[in-house]
Amino acid sequence: MHKLECSAMMAFRENWCPSETTRLVARILAKKKTQKERCVSEKIMLIGEMQSHVEDVDNEKREMNEADIAGLYRFYSKHLDLPDHKDLLTLLSQVSCNGFTIEDDELSHIGTAIYPDVALINHSCLPSVIVTYDGMSAEVRAVKDMKPGDEVLISYIDLLYPTDDRNNRLRESYYFTCDCQECKSKSKDKAKLKVRKRSDPIETDVINNMVRYARKAIREFRALKHTKTPSELLEMCEHSLEEMGAVFDDSNIYMLHMMYQAMGVCGCMEDLDGAVRYGEKIVKPYSQLYPPNSLNVSSIYLKLGRIYMLLDKPSMGLNAFKKAMAIMEVAHGKDHLYLKELRKEMAQK
Repeated sequence: MHKLECSAMMAFRENWCPSETTRLVARILAKKKTQKERCVSEKIMLIGEMQSHVEDVDNEKREMNEADIAGLYRFYSKHLDLPDHKDLLTLLSQVSCNGFTIEDDELSHIGTAIYPDVALINHSCLPSVIVTYDGMSAEVRAVKDMKPGDEVLISYIDLLYPTDDRNNRLRESYYFTCDCQECKSKSKDKAKLKVRKRSDPIETDVINNMVRYARKAIREFRALKHTKTPSELLEMCEHSLEEMGAVFDDSNIYMLHMMYQAMGVCGCMEDLDGAVRYGEKIVKPYSQLYPPNSLNVSSIYLKLGRIYMLLDKPSMGLNAFKKAMAIMEVAHGKDHLYLKELRKEMAQK
């Protein structure tokens, strides 16, 4: 794999810019060419046997796939024999709806990988297991008590959001609607969409309009995240929080979403006090709205712990680290590298 990419990188130098998906597909094709037996992640199902949903891909995704194919021909055609166009479209669709996002201990994006056997596990908004990573290997770990015969279920998406938002995401990315107990009961939707208490209740139309505004603000922030300056992004967060705050409670998930973005922007700007201010508003609602042993919760405790340490607040930092560790020991296992590094981090303080 290294030889394949090294040759291409040397040839293109500063013009080397394939997408992450293009690089993953190139690695898959190179491995298939030299692979003589099933790899450890294909004991049950081969990559070529994964569901592709190629017939369901919309125009926007089709254009992205065509761009990735163009990238394969541009950056790899001299060093890799590429299959025909139809087979490439199928493989790209398989990667798109079966890939796993690899993240660090604070859930910052590292890359994307394919584990066909793990991709067989069905989705639920009430997952019984979580997929984490140890080096190149994916590990499936229980996050709640299970009995023999219970189905192993993972979540394909971020579970913070209310039922309609979750199912919109599932339909867009995975082409199905979830019918788990949480989606049927919508038991957490009221808490996730909490509005401010007033002597005169807020009208339903006002709430619905603000939900539409919030979704639009989130889309706009996502689209501009890599083009605006940090100060401009923070201004966007603060403006949307001010608008939404007239209707939504601070624990409303749309408020939490923008606070999380603001926390990250403050961190980039080295505004540690600002990052802590937003993080402290997030962590309690996260603990209540996410399922037990969620890495989304542990990552906030980790971030807060590290910022507290930088602000010379060691007791608060250690307390946050301990709460993160309790979750991470379940999700990653007590001997995982992230836990070893965290223990060293705590011992130095």
